Amino acid sequence: MMPMPPTIPTPMTPTLFQRLLGASFYNMPATLRMLHGRRGHARYAGRASVVRGRGLLARLCARMAGVPPAAEDVAISIDFDDDARGGEIWHRRFGDAPMRSRLRLHGGKLVERLGLVRLHFSLHVHEGALYWYVDGLRVFGLLPLPAAWCKGVRCREREVDGRYEFLVEAALPLAGPVVRYEGWLEPA
Repeated sequence: MMPMPPTIPTPMTPTLFQRLLGASFYNMPATLRMLHGRRGHARYAGRASVVRGRGLLARLCARMAGVPPAAEDVAISIDFDDDARGGEIWHRRFGDAPMRSRLRLHGGKLVERLGLVRLHFSLHVHEGALYWYVDGLRVFGLLPLPAAWCKGVRCREREVDGRYEFLVEAALPLAGPVVRYEGWLEPA
């Protein structure tokens, strides 16, 4: 019997978030690494609360981005899928309300298309939490809004008691608070 040749490890293509964060990816807690390090399809489920802005302009902005309606302690599920171009598609469901976005890497930034809005994020890991900061915002894919308008748009992901938690806030000048949603997720 002939001896088997040694196996040569084949490099795996890094996930979208591994490419964006580099070595910082490995400084995140296990729940964040698991969610952002998965390949293919994954489903997560949990609970969330959504607060929507009440002004006319805030409601218009929320509608353009396709954010969910206000809800307290509602069931949430998210299906994460890789796309053919190295990005991801997130299918969120807050109760019966869908919210879909497509994420990709462009120029070292995370770009998320959410309804009629395209957000450009810088990602940073600090003390185990992942922070998303908006560097740019485009409406209809063409119309850029001033970067200073984006200071009120942010996201934080972290692990609390072994569970993935998220907080997303969006407030814009003139519109005021547009949406705030927060909650937790676990693999379904």
